[in-house]
Amino acid sequence: MELEVYNINGQKTDKKVSVDDTVFGIEPNDHAIYLDIKNIMANRRQGTHSSKTKSLVSGSTRKLKRQKGTGTARFGSIKNPLFRGGARTFGPEPRDYSLRINKKLKKLARRSALSYKMKENGIIVLEDFSMETSKTKDFAQILKNFDLTGKKVLLVATRPDANLLLSSRNIQSARIVEARNICTYDILNANSLLIAESSLEEIQRINSAN
Repeated sequence: MELEVYNINGQKTDKKVSVDDTVFGIEPNDHAIYLDIKNIMANRRQGTHSSKTKSLVSGSTRKLKRQKGTGTARFGSIKNPLFRGGARTFGPEPRDYSLRINKKLKKLARRSALSYKMKENGIIVLEDFSMETSKTKDFAQILKNFDLTGKKVLLVATRPDANLLLSSRNIQSARIVEARNICTYDILNANSLLIAESSLEEIQRINSAN
């Protein structure tokens, strides 16, 4: 399979690049995608939620009233969960939500996501470029050249330079990642992928079936 190579002005160049069908042209595996995204989202959770039990709430442990003869329910401590300012019953505690899946499954999920994008014509190959300045308007102009203004864009580069990172950070709909860090969630969350020509080889090497 071959793809046209574009320059940052949105124009086709004379070059074409070959892409590996085993990475960009497989039959997508939806279950592998589900498991990988579930793993990614779970690993992003902090798990720092917490609440105080009776042993953690400050307050006197003095018995509030005698056990019997009051005609009402018995109460032991001011820290009773039924009282305002009391403890929490079965509340959340800090925990680790992280999951683990094997590397072959993660590769399959990424190949499936890339194949979906290829079917949707959502992949654009850019010839290698560098930003001379770190101005947001320069990066916004590149998106405008491809009619991607306001759309979710993932730009994949081998080693993004500082000017490129600085010029894109104020555009909320755009994200830049290194080819080695590309993941299933980022691929599917973007409307379009802008892939630098030099990073294609690394993407195919990392995600090859072998």
